[in-house]
Amino acid sequence: MGDKIAYFSGESIKDIALPERFTFPFFYEPHPLSRLAAADLQYYLETHTGLDHNFGLENDTDGAPIGKMFGVLVIKDQQGRLGYLSGFSGKLANSNDHPKFVPPVFDMLTENSFFLQGLEIITGINTRIDQLSNDENYLRLQLELKEALQTSNTDINALKAQLRLNKENRKLLRATLKERLNEADYAIAEADIINQSLADKRQLKYLSDEWMQTIRELQAQVAAFDAQIEPLKNERKERSADLQQQIFEQYSFLNKDLKRKSLQEIFKETPFGKPPAGSGECALPKLLQFAFKNGLQPIAMAEFWWGASPKSDIRKHQQFYPACTGKCKPILAHMLEGIEIDANPLLDIKEDRHPLEIIFEDDSFVVVNKPSGLRSVPGVNIDDSVYSRLKQGLLATEPLIIHRLDMDTSGLLVVAKTPSAHKHIQRQFLQRTVRKRYTALLSKVIHQSGGMIDLPLGPDLFNRPRQLVCFETGKKSVTKWEVVKRYADTTKVNFWPLTGRTHQLRMHSAHASGLNAPIVGDDLYGTPSERMYLHAAEIEFVHPATREKVSFAIEEGF
Repeated sequence: MGDKIAYFSGESIKDIALPERFTFPFFYEPHPLSRLAAADLQYYLETHTGLDHNFGLENDTDGAPIGKMFGVLVIKDQQGRLGYLSGFSGKLANSNDHPKFVPPVFDMLTENSFFLQGLEIITGINTRIDQLSNDENYLRLQLELKEALQTSNTDINALKAQLRLNKENRKLLRATLKERLNEADYAIAEADIINQSLADKRQLKYLSDEWMQTIRELQAQVAAFDAQIEPLKNERKERSADLQQQIFEQYSFLNKDLKRKSLQEIFKETPFGKPPAGSGECALPKLLQFAFKNGLQPIAMAEFWWGASPKSDIRKHQQFYPACTGKCKPILAHMLEGIEIDANPLLDIKEDRHPLEIIFEDDSFVVVNKPSGLRSVPGVNIDDSVYSRLKQGLLATEPLIIHRLDMDTSGLLVVAKTPSAHKHIQRQFLQRTVRKRYTALLSKVIHQSGGMIDLPLGPDLFNRPRQLVCFETGKKSVTKWEVVKRYADTTKVNFWPLTGRTHQLRMHSAHASGLNAPIVGDDLYGTPSERMYLHAAEIEFVHPATREKVSFAIEEGF
């Protein structure tokens, strides 16, 4: 255990008071002890060359760059000495075993483990599936079948077109012959025409049957290969599910009272019903497990990103991040049971800090200047919002919310006063005819003057409310932007969102393929500040009663 604890020197912490409670993992400002531990670990990462992992930094050369989340847990040992533990999420250089870092809750990579044995069997099945799937005869038969289906469709359709033309010609011929021939001769001609029609039908049937026979023979030969592949795929699926179940059973988490819970027990009551892939592999659960197992008292925590950002997500080198909600929150609810924890700062909202200003009102709608820090609608734990304040006295009628702004975004919000006004203005939002301009302060100098950002977005299902860039399943998200003013370290910009995705402006600002400059104060995608500097500055739409365009604007104040 000794090599896993890095003890603080008395001199380095003599003026630092211990926190009264453990860190709230999902929204925190790192305690000075956590910052000291993180700085020490980051120095180790900068100077230690034995990790053999490409983080995507300048001194990394081998392999594809993969940034990594690291965590520190400040602890007090049984002798009352203060130190810290280090951990990382997932694996590092494809290994769990590194001298300075705590081990995983369960090490799947130990020699001859059931996981490696099971993985070897599944790998063998994959090899056999690949061999069959790439067999030359199988590939040739698939191609022949595809071509036969296409050619048969072309041939049959061409013949049908010709037969329709023949039918039209016979119709014209009948009309002509009926005028020119007597009844007996017409009867003979009609019999010949009928024979031609029957011959056409026989020709179509013959061609269709011929192609059907060819296709069935090819389908039977392809099916012979499929009959070998499908059972292997089913076996792979069953073995993978069994192996995953075994893994879930092996992951058993302690709390301070040494009470254990498996992943399966922890997640069965969640909306997922079962553990998401990678559950229990994050840094904080590993750190707490080691602490509880070895009689160490957790004092404070912090997690930071080290290295290049993933392509889909936004992670900045050396920046602190909260624990993830989807995978870690259920686990930490058990592991931190009975430990006094800092209050969730998001729930500490004082109404008098956020005065609500009405800038326009008529019989149809009201326009308010929403302050940063006030919700648009009530949340699960917080009732205070634009809606509740309007309902509690600022409006004589029931407020009907048309659109929303993030809690930390300030600016113009339109609220309907009648169902017809709500329907009319909401339709304009859905049809994207509402013109909106936002102003933001970005966290670095932007040298371009403006442009368009087109990055598809979708929810991070395991870390809500964060969003991800995803070119496969993400929804189209387009933003026009223009620089307003450059400062020494920041840039004020105007944004015109051409679509209305969740966190669109925040993601397009922060993502490396966007402006690569988080909005100042964005605690999800950047660094927290006294507020997030994003302001809904202007809005234009058609008035639901007058049917004339109306626009409203209010300065950002930053």
